[in-house]
Amino acid sequence: MNAKIYSPEGTEQGSIALPESVFAVAWNADLVHGVVVAMQGNARANTAHTKDRSEVAGGGKKPWKQKGTGRARHGSNRSPIWAGGGVAHGPRNERVYTVKLNKKVRAKALATVLSKKWADGEMMFVDGITFAEPKTAMAKTIIKALATGTGFADLATKRKNTALIILPERHEAIEKSFRNFGNFEGTQAKDINLVDVLTYKYVVVADSNAAVAILETRVASVTKA
Repeated sequence: MNAKIYSPEGTEQGSIALPESVFAVAWNADLVHGVVVAMQGNARANTAHTKDRSEVAGGGKKPWKQKGTGRARHGSNRSPIWAGGGVAHGPRNERVYTVKLNKKVRAKALATVLSKKWADGEMMFVDGITFAEPKTAMAKTIIKALATGTGFADLATKRKNTALIILPERHEAIEKSFRNFGNFEGTQAKDINLVDVLTYKYVVVADSNAAVAILETRVASVTKA
């Protein structure tokens, strides 16, 4: 299974053999959904908190006598039906949203999503992207060239969540240059997860051979028998 490799100018300059363990995994919607829910739950800050009737100030004295006033009977102004009273069934920060996620499941889900991106024609491999320093103008030129040369026209026109750029190692100049657009994000191959991949329409693998090798190692290290 081979893929074309493009230069930053959008011209084809070779091919790369893709490992089937990463790019030929059958789609499994239940697996992907379960991992996404688990990851979002694990990332949840859980700061929303309301006070119940035992925690609000006030109360202690019965607002008025039980009978004879013509009004409804009440025992405390801390009741949830009173203004300023406690909240019934509100969010509490004692709730735990954390979900245990096995490494093998996480790795299999990542490979599943990468395979889906490749099968849907939403992944490209690019070599030769180099920046001595952050240059937004240079990044814009590369985007336009790739949009023309690869046939992904909306790479240059899509305004939100356009592409995730996978790098084999930290390259601050590249990351900053593309991040300035707001709809591109650069990250290391060792750090990506399926939520990152699903967030963006396209996946651009830079320095392809090195980045693909890292992805293959990530999957193989936890899925091998």
